[in-house]
Amino acid sequence: MSAAPIRGVKAWFWVSEPLAARTAPVTPFLLVATFLLSACVSNGSYESRSAPAIAALAPASPPASFAPAQPPAPTGRVPSPGEHEGQALLDRLLPASIANRSGWSADILAAFSALRIPLLAENLCAAIAVIEQESSFQADPVVPGLSHIAWQELEKRRDKYGIPKIVLDLALSKTSADGRSYRERIDSLRTERQMSVLYDDLISAVPAGRTLLSGYNPVRTGGPMQVSVAFAEEQTRSRPYPFVRPGSLRDEVFTRRGGVYFGIAMLLDYPASYSRMLYRFADFNAGRYSSRNAAFQAAVARLSGRPLALDGDLLRYQDGVPMATVGNTERALSALQRRLDLDQAAMRRDLALEKSAAFEQTRLYRRLFAVADAATGEPQARERLPQIELKSPKISRRLTTEWFARRVDTRYRACLERKPLAS
Repeated sequence: MSAAPIRGVKAWFWVSEPLAARTAPVTPFLLVATFLLSACVSNGSYESRSAPAIAALAPASPPASFAPAQPPAPTGRVPSPGEHEGQALLDRLLPASIANRSGWSADILAAFSALRIPLLAENLCAAIAVIEQESSFQADPVVPGLSHIAWQELEKRRDKYGIPKIVLDLALSKTSADGRSYRERIDSLRTERQMSVLYDDLISAVPAGRTLLSGYNPVRTGGPMQVSVAFAEEQTRSRPYPFVRPGSLRDEVFTRRGGVYFGIAMLLDYPASYSRMLYRFADFNAGRYSSRNAAFQAAVARLSGRPLALDGDLLRYQDGVPMATVGNTERALSALQRRLDLDQAAMRRDLALEKSAAFEQTRLYRRLFAVADAATGEPQARERLPQIELKSPKISRRLTTEWFARRVDTRYRACLERKPLAS
């Protein structure tokens, strides 16, 4: 799957540029910084990638209706019910066993209020379910085996570039800003926040580090909802961060308050015509509108007879910008130009809206489904779980976006069962 603009919450580590590309003098500390950038990286710009293309598509049952998702699109809505009722409802829905329930409750309510999202059980349970899945209600969750992962990847890259072990050992023995050696700090790594702080210290300690490395912190997600720093930056460009923050925006993502705010924004603060919250959970993992776009890809594959990876990316991206290179979905659409009565330029123009609600109003989207519905004699699904396999050194078994969405959905339904009965 090609990289897309802000692919949900799973963009964890950035891949460093090749060592040969560096023009500054090579020092032990520069080598360490370069290797640490590469430690724990995924195979691409993002942690998740497409599963193999599907040779044949089984018929998918469309939802009973394609009415706006329940609850309705939250953007711009005034919170309802009132704050007191919402507080009481949240107290009932939060798991009883979590530590500092009052703190979690306050931060969740503050996020909903700032984003003007209705305080409905469906919305609150969606946020609670994601927090449970991503961090078990820990503001800075522990990543099991993070130190081992870092050392393992570090050794791989040392071997790959032929760096003598003695050079690496010498560099890591230097005392860092907190009084410990860099080796001791790597040995004690437990959370992504610690990894991020360690990287910032390396920027200051490495000769020319700020010039060469600033802006390329390898830690890409954090906080209780594992939201990406890139999403937080994009969110604040369209909606100013509503709270006073003592540090950087990156630092705020690692806090309970900031992590909850940006996570809830990622999950709920956009309009989507889904019939179930399940598809928002998939979008949270794979990127907004991935579930809608995967259904579009399924319809394209059925009409064209060409196998497509149902990953929710209709164009190919580099650094968040659509590439001129034609991808498989666009290539399959080209074979349907006559049936769709659209030329290549018109299709490309409409495809450029794939990351927004506006895509559903384009001639391409409407025409494609009109032709697909007529060809099969029944409405085709407008929503489908993306087929994406998750890849990361943190993951030791085969996991997919569908697994994530269904796991969160199970927690979501359990939360709804704690909802008070209507009087």
